[in-house]
Amino acid sequence: MTPQPFSIDTLLERAATADASDLHVTSGSAPLLRIRGKLAPLDDFEAFTPEQTRDLLYRILSTEQQKRLEIDRQIDFSYSVPGVARFRVNVFFQRDSLAAAFRLVPQLIKSAGELGLPEVLLQLAREPRGLVLVTGPTGSGKSTTLATMIDSINESRPMHIVTIEDPIEFLHQHKTSVVNQREVGADAKGFAEALRGALRQDPDVILVGEMRDLETISTALTAAETGHLVLATLHTQSAPSTIDRVIDVFPAAQQGQVRMQLAASLQGVVTQTLLPSADGRRRVPALEVLLPDDAVRNLIRQGKTEQIYSVMQTNTTRGMQTMEQCLADLVVRRVISQETAFHVTSRREEFDALLARSGIARQTDEHLPEALRGLRVAGAAQ
Repeated sequence: MTPQPFSIDTLLERAATADASDLHVTSGSAPLLRIRGKLAPLDDFEAFTPEQTRDLLYRILSTEQQKRLEIDRQIDFSYSVPGVARFRVNVFFQRDSLAAAFRLVPQLIKSAGELGLPEVLLQLAREPRGLVLVTGPTGSGKSTTLATMIDSINESRPMHIVTIEDPIEFLHQHKTSVVNQREVGADAKGFAEALRGALRQDPDVILVGEMRDLETISTALTAAETGHLVLATLHTQSAPSTIDRVIDVFPAAQQGQVRMQLAASLQGVVTQTLLPSADGRRRVPALEVLLPDDAVRNLIRQGKTEQIYSVMQTNTTRGMQTMEQCLADLVVRRVISQETAFHVTSRREEFDALLARSGIARQTDEHLPEALRGLRVAGAAQ
């Protein structure tokens, strides 16, 4: 077995070499890499003791960061290994010992085509004003998608772009635009305060790393209404639920006004997830896209968000698509397997119908793994 590395950089270099998306360090376990969505231990390392884990992680924290960690019991920051990569880091306490998750941030920002993202995302980046939301679970590629959109603006339009992130992930160089990046903690006290300040900094485009609270969401809506293009993220699972999430944050007495604001300013909602490819060699994005038209804006004003899904189904020519339409397309093109799609979709009857229209025989339950059969039965019961 290899002895404990002199520094965390050794492990991060291994992660970068293995093309891992994440590195996990925790006491009682050998370090683990997430490669193509699956965790695997580094077998040539022994399990770390709590003391070894603490020593490894405290070496990359400043004295101020150590104090914040002791008080808040967790801390977010960015960390760079020169010549290797940048990492987004979360160090946290668990069972009275330390653990950490390192997310590798690519040094080069890939184009939409290289990432397999639809052209409609670049169209949203060209909007002069309004609110664009990129949503999905943790690890679904939201930051990468937003970085691609910001880079597209940076290359093509003379704009002032202000980003508010916790922590800063992708580093943007000044190109046609000028890009100022603020990190919560180092450059600003919080998202809401930084966003209020951004409105006085003559921005054209504002990126909000995460809309976490009522004040941040309210200020972002105001910024989108007053002539700025605001790009932001939320942890929601579908486009209609994203709209509900934004509205439900506000007190009941304000929700009618917020519906009016959102109906007027929303330019697009993109919900995405990353799925293993059919050959198992990479992960590919699956996206649900909502582009509000007059019908959608009217449904938002009336609080009838449950009907938005039907509008998305019938407006594919405008660039809209449901998650099921995207999954069916990926299966038809043999980019992902039916098994993977079945595991992700929450509307299995619609997904089956889309496959049938494409001339692909649906896999019967007998052909599915036992765990997925249970998912289908549960879905039918709902």
